[in-house]
Amino acid sequence: MTDPEPPVAEPQDPEYKDRTFRSSGGIAGGVLLLALGGWLGIDAMIRGEGRTPWLALAGLLLAVPLVVAFTVRPAVYANDDRMRIRNPFRTITLPWASVSGLRSGYSNEVFTQSGTKYQLWAVPVSLRGRKKVARRKTQGVASGDPSIGTGASRRPAQPESLRAAGDQIMDDLRELSERRAGAKSAQGEPVVRWGYEIIAPAVAGAVLLAVVLAVA
Repeated sequence: MTDPEPPVAEPQDPEYKDRTFRSSGGIAGGVLLLALGGWLGIDAMIRGEGRTPWLALAGLLLAVPLVVAFTVRPAVYANDDRMRIRNPFRTITLPWASVSGLRSGYSNEVFTQSGTKYQLWAVPVSLRGRKKVARRKTQGVASGDPSIGTGASRRPAQPESLRAAGDQIMDDLRELSERRAGAKSAQGEPVVRWGYEIIAPAVAGAVLLAVVLAVA
């Protein structure tokens, strides 16, 4: 009589799933630009004469990767071990132990322990949003809203209601960095990878455009 086979362990999901931060406005704008550019470019390639189809093809090869790079591609992924920043032409992986701080000014940036600075393209700064929040605070204080202000008799304000969206995301990332920097699984050095899937077609489009203009 043979012993029963042990049950096969099913694969488990990763312990820490990424939180994803992206600019919905940037994505929407990029999709509109791609649709408009694709319509005009394809129409020129089909109906154009002479060198027009080649100019349209070169323009699409050059423009489409750049539009994707600056609108659709940017994203920030964060979990308990590291932050991964996908910028227009590079992807930067930063274990939390390698992060020295995050700063919000006219752009949102992260600094490594060595002093290197990386911009978070996917988390844009909205000066209009900051002014709107500041106006809401002023109106709340003037109307005696107990959720606004720092007085001892007042309740602490809810961060999500008193911070611009981009600033709130930076607060969340800053808190996660400070909390997890000492964890064993969050150790390591920054890793930077160039986005050749964006760079290569853009360069090819630029070369083709130069050749078409030169031989015309």
